[in-house]
Amino acid sequence: MIPLLINKLDPLFLRQGSRIFIAAAFQIIVFYSEMAFSRLSKASKIVVLTTGGALLAGIGTFYYRMGDELRKNLLNIETVPKDIQKRCDEAYETLQNAKDCHSLLKKHLTKSVLDSLKTQKTKMGGTLIDVINSGVKNLDSGIGVYATDPEAYHVFKKLFDPVIADYHKFNPKDKQPKENFGENELNKFENLDPKGKYILSTRIRCGRTLKGYPFNPLLREDDYLLIEQKMKEALNSFTDPELQGKYYSLSGMSESDKKQLIKDHFLFKEGDRFLQAAKACQYWPVGRGIFHNNAKTFLVWVNEEDHVRIISMQQGGDVKAVFSRLIRGVKDIEKKVSFAKDDRLGNVTFCPTNLGTTIRASVHIKLPKLSTKSDFKEVCEKLNLQVRGIHGEHSESEGGIYDISNKRRMGLTEFEAVKEMYDGVKKLIYMEEKA
Repeated sequence: MIPLLINKLDPLFLRQGSRIFIAAAFQIIVFYSEMAFSRLSKASKIVVLTTGGALLAGIGTFYYRMGDELRKNLLNIETVPKDIQKRCDEAYETLQNAKDCHSLLKKHLTKSVLDSLKTQKTKMGGTLIDVINSGVKNLDSGIGVYATDPEAYHVFKKLFDPVIADYHKFNPKDKQPKENFGENELNKFENLDPKGKYILSTRIRCGRTLKGYPFNPLLREDDYLLIEQKMKEALNSFTDPELQGKYYSLSGMSESDKKQLIKDHFLFKEGDRFLQAAKACQYWPVGRGIFHNNAKTFLVWVNEEDHVRIISMQQGGDVKAVFSRLIRGVKDIEKKVSFAKDDRLGNVTFCPTNLGTTIRASVHIKLPKLSTKSDFKEVCEKLNLQVRGIHGEHSESEGGIYDISNKRRMGLTEFEAVKEMYDGVKKLIYMEEKA
């Protein structure tokens, strides 16, 4: 019983060297207490038991009433080293002195938030500096924060909640709706561009993280390998002929496979400077890999940014076909692998921009008239659409082709997220034809 109690206490506030002393002290106290108790009369024993029970109840009531914040501070005494806390202070000063920095990190990391969070740590070991490092190293970040593990969204909620509310318009009291891919409503998605005048391709993806594992900053080399192995087993078990294909591990990949994957635009590269600073590229390329089906319309990235990215795509504007394939892939994988979910946030991911549905539905589209207008991006914003270059985040348009997707991932269902992109792009095509 005593060793069990000590093990429970240890992660909270006990140093390793104090465990033996405290265990011995407990044993001595218990031994002499039992001796003294055995010599008492029956009436005295009743008094002792009653008094002891009342004392324990009083301690419990005090602990409950002293509030979450005080409990957290008590339970995290000296769990975060002083040098890490100092780095947090220095990071805050860097942000404050950067006049051209307009990230959500800078906006919401106030001095009071800093002081309350720099001493906190998740059970897996994530600290505030892990969360904010990318935004401090890259002062041109739009967001600037990454989670270390699912619990980080709770331990550092004073920072994450306002960032999430700002980006997703998803407030701290909001709750992500129950998962709903709308399989019975897919007929609402008619081909957006049946004549092929505007849309080059359609792509819908979602992100997932495996239950029980931290995110990139805390993953060890063997964690990457274990995640890859679990995913290989799941992907190789597909029975749906349209989903069946081959897995390619980035470690030891043959030159012929590499050339083909580059030609197909499937091969993801080591992360950019934003992901590098967030420690998303450790042990590269260990544990990373790519799966694609035989038709090359269904793709799974393993340990790229999130543990898993599931992607469905094809040429043209047939949203229904693309979304239907994605749904079947997600459902089949979920039969083999358990994903991390949160009661309030939905699916939890490395970057807070991908929380909730994690759905990003996009088209590569040419809008030669509309895209030259000065208010083009503003129009897209009003339609809850995000505009990127065709090479992904932080890239510019090439040849007048834009990547346009739904911006919102939270506060709506998976079906509604895709529908938001569908309706928005439909409106843009209408405006292009009227321009």
